[in-house]
Amino acid sequence: MVDNLVSVTGQKVIGEPVVSGLVLNDSGLWDPDFVTAAKQESSLTIFFSITFYQLYKYIEMLYSIHFRYVMSPPIRESGHDKALQAALSTGVLQLVGTDHCTFNSTQKAFGIDDFRKIPNGVNGIEERMHLVWDTMVESGQISVTDFVRITSTECARIFNIYPRKGAILVGSDADIIIFNPNSSFEISASMHHSRTDTNVYDGRKGKGKVEVTIVGGRVVWQDDELKVVPGSGKYIEMPPFSYLFNGIDKADAKYLSSLQAPVKRYFTAS
Repeated sequence: MVDNLVSVTGQKVIGEPVVSGLVLNDSGLWDPDFVTAAKQESSLTIFFSITFYQLYKYIEMLYSIHFRYVMSPPIRESGHDKALQAALSTGVLQLVGTDHCTFNSTQKAFGIDDFRKIPNGVNGIEERMHLVWDTMVESGQISVTDFVRITSTECARIFNIYPRKGAILVGSDADIIIFNPNSSFEISASMHHSRTDTNVYDGRKGKGKVEVTIVGGRVVWQDDELKVVPGSGKYIEMPPFSYLFNGIDKADAKYLSSLQAPVKRYFTAS
């Protein structure tokens, strides 16, 4: 369907997986052995001899934990994550986002009796750079240059704010990270900075860590500590046209010339 859209209409298509789809799958949760599946949730204790009431309460506890991780797109079965990684490494997908949208356990519990009412979304902003490096660069699927492109430069180009963003150049905003590829990380809900008590990547370990973040020439993150105050951010206006629309005039002229009757286009004065 996407190939047809591109070839027939000339539309430009941007592919953006979210980091949760890139690194997570639900394979362990569907293990035919109940104990193995339950152990995927590190906070659970497994009982080997229980009464029916205990089993009921245990299943209730399972649900009360996993409803916290409802998101869109949902965590898929094993294989989907590998397919997204392959597509990203070959250029079929152009960048990695997060769809960061967090809710705490109390908010998620609004849908504990009806999953349709569970607020949808999980974390990702704080974890994205670490996870993409560990999953894609450490595994040899992409280069360091590719890492910069899919997490920064291509994003800025698509939103038409390059080279103000996405580049280290004279005149660009002084937004820089210092990334240590040899540093290790461990993600924990008790240590992250999102205002939520759960983390969909809780317990995950890997290599590659952001050690310093500089925004507008000021250090805002260092030694795992935020150094910002509310209201310090700035709105970045995004012009409506970008390199994505390059070639549209040429395609438009070709289309007009193919029509039987002469057509004149009128453009508003700029």
